[in-house]
Amino acid sequence: MLIEAYLDIETTGLSPEDSIITVTGIYRWGEDEENFIQLIGKENTAENICSALEGIPVIYTYNGKRFDLPFIKHHTGADLEKILHHHDLMFDCWRHRLRGGLKAVERQLGIARKLPEVNGLDAIQLWWRYTENFDVEALQTLLAYNKEDIANLKILKEMLCVKVSHCRDG
Repeated sequence: MLIEAYLDIETTGLSPEDSIITVTGIYRWGEDEENFIQLIGKENTAENICSALEGIPVIYTYNGKRFDLPFIKHHTGADLEKILHHHDLMFDCWRHRLRGGLKAVERQLGIARKLPEVNGLDAIQLWWRYTENFDVEALQTLLAYNKEDIANLKILKEMLCVKVSHCRDG
């Protein structure tokens, strides 16, 4: 069975120069079971990310070409586009006239969320609550939010009928 992965990161801001990666979420699918991997804080290293993606021929992201992968490369040195095939689902959405961020596209397609009230700004605040106040509940919410992002990428890919055989980001 084909193995593929869905990747999404959480950060403390939009600029790799001024922000850090707080969580890297990877959803490996196709190994007869689903496997969620979440690297937290200092666990976000090139070695850990590449190890989590070992054996994966293709990774899917949403806006990963402009955000996730450059952020990872800047902070860890891992150039995932050189070692894996990357497919950014945002470009498929654009071809289907679906615009906006991942949450906006999910709403347009009727993809449900368990945490609809949590957004990117909340993810930043949850991280600071965790690191500054040792708020474990904040970390759990952040991880649940990230897990929902990566699980919904698979649903989005299936709804768009994206096939690995034509994974080109144009």
